[in-house]
Amino acid sequence: MEKNLRILVLEDMEDDLELIEYILSDANLDFSTKRVDNREEFIAALQTEPIDVILSDHSLPQFNSQEALAIYLESGLKIPFILVTGAVSEEFAVNTLKQGADDYVLKSNLTRLPSAIINAVRQREAEAAKMLANDAMRRQYEELMKINKELDSFVYSVSHNLRAPLRSVLGLINLARIEDEKRGNFFNEYFSMMETSMNKLDDTLKEILDYSRNARQDLTIEKIDIRKLVTDNLERMQYMPGSQRIAKQIDVKEDYALFSDKYRLSVIFNNIISNAIKYYDEQKPQPFLRIAITVTKDKAHMEFEDNGIGIDPAYLSKVFDMFFRATHNNDGAGLGLYIVQEAVDKLKGTVVINSQIRKGTTFVIEMPNFS
Repeated sequence: MEKNLRILVLEDMEDDLELIEYILSDANLDFSTKRVDNREEFIAALQTEPIDVILSDHSLPQFNSQEALAIYLESGLKIPFILVTGAVSEEFAVNTLKQGADDYVLKSNLTRLPSAIINAVRQREAEAAKMLANDAMRRQYEELMKINKELDSFVYSVSHNLRAPLRSVLGLINLARIEDEKRGNFFNEYFSMMETSMNKLDDTLKEILDYSRNARQDLTIEKIDIRKLVTDNLERMQYMPGSQRIAKQIDVKEDYALFSDKYRLSVIFNNIISNAIKYYDEQKPQPFLRIAITVTKDKAHMEFEDNGIGIDPAYLSKVFDMFFRATHNNDGAGLGLYIVQEAVDKLKGTVVINSQIRKGTTFVIEMPNFS
C-alpha cells in the first residue's frame, strides 16, 4: 500500500511491538505506530490521534481486548480492529470476530499480519466507498421523489382548477344553445364546434388527472361490487354519441368476492368502455360491447369485446404508449390506454389487446384477487 498507515498498538510488551514493527517493515509497508497499554491512553488516542488501524493484544495487566473492542465500537470509528495475541481458543477468536473485530493474528504467526492489515484496510475502504455511493444515491432518490411529488401536485392542481371553469363554460354554451333555438338556431353550428372543442379539452384534463392520481396514490384494497362498478361506468357514458346504439352485454361470475382497488378498476373500465363507444362502427347494424368477468379465489379475468372499427395491426404494439393516438379523431391526449396499462401494472396484473380492422377489438385483463 502506498499510504502511510497510522497504527495504534494496544500492547504492554515493548519487545512485541518491536517484533510487529520488524515484520511490517520487512513487508515494505509504510507505517507509523503509537503504543498504548491501558484504558485511559487507549480512549485518549481514539479521541485525539489520526488512526488507520488498531492492533490489540488480548491480555494486559488492567485491560483486555474485549473491553478495547467495546470502546472502539462505541466510538463509531470505521477503521480495522485486529486482534494480535498469543494462543487463544478458536471459540474465543470466532466470538471476537462476531463482536466486530476485523481479523485476528496469532503472535506465533506474525508473518500473516501484513496481509491481514492490507486486506482489512481495503475492505474498510470498499465499505466506506459503498456507503458514500449509497448515501449519494439516497440523496438523489429523495430529491427526485421530491421533484416528482411537486410535479404531480402541480399537474393535479392545474388540471383540477382548469376543469371547474371549463364545466361552467360548457354549461353556458348549453344555455346559449337553448336561447338560440328560440330564435331559429342561427348559431347552433358554432355552439357545436365550441362544445366539441371544450369536451376534447375536458377529456384531456381528465386523462391528466387520472395519470397523476394513479402515479402518486397507493393502493386501497377493498371489497368490490364488480357488477355495480361496470354498470356505473356504463351509465356515466350513456349520453356519449353513439352509446344508445350499442348493445351492452354484461356477464359476471363471482365464485368469490373480489378485493382490489376500486379507483383503479374504475379508471380501467372507463377508458376501455369509452374507447368502445367512441370507435364503434356506424356501418354495422348491430354494434355491441360484451363485458365478461370471472372472479376466482386467486384472480379476476376480464374481457371487453366490441365489433367496432378495430385497430390497424401495425399500431397494436404502440397502443399502450404515452401520447399514442391511432387516429386524429381521438378527443384526449393519448393517455387513456397508457393509464390502463399503468393501472393494471399497479394492480400487478396483465393486459392484452387483440384487434382487427372493421372486425373489432378485445381487451383481456387478468389481475390478482387481493382477498
